[in-house]
Amino acid sequence: MIYDHRTYTCRPGTIKKQLALYGEYGWPVQRKHLGQPILYASTETGDVNAYVHIWVYKDAADRATKRATMQADPAWIDYLRRSAEAGFQVAQRNKILTPVPFFNEG
Repeated sequence: MIYDHRTYTCRPGTIKKQLALYGEYGWPVQRKHLGQPILYASTETGDVNAYVHIWVYKDAADRATKRATMQADPAWIDYLRRSAEAGFQVAQRNKILTPVPFFNEG
């Protein structure tokens, strides 16, 4: 298993607008292609202009296949256009994580 941990930072005062935009246009198409994330959350303390999501894949090939299919979907392309036009996001950090040997995935 691999975990795709993503953190997005929004301009101050725009996170609710970004999440509403994503909820309407991004969430349905992303779940269609990637399945259910193990976490999708906004930051309560610290950088309160950020939100995080974590997706699980069998391996790097599974991730690449699913993301390529999503990137070709007209609904995802529409969401990306709307998000870029809105300009709420200012930063993105991605990390690919692998479980340590003693972690019980079941």
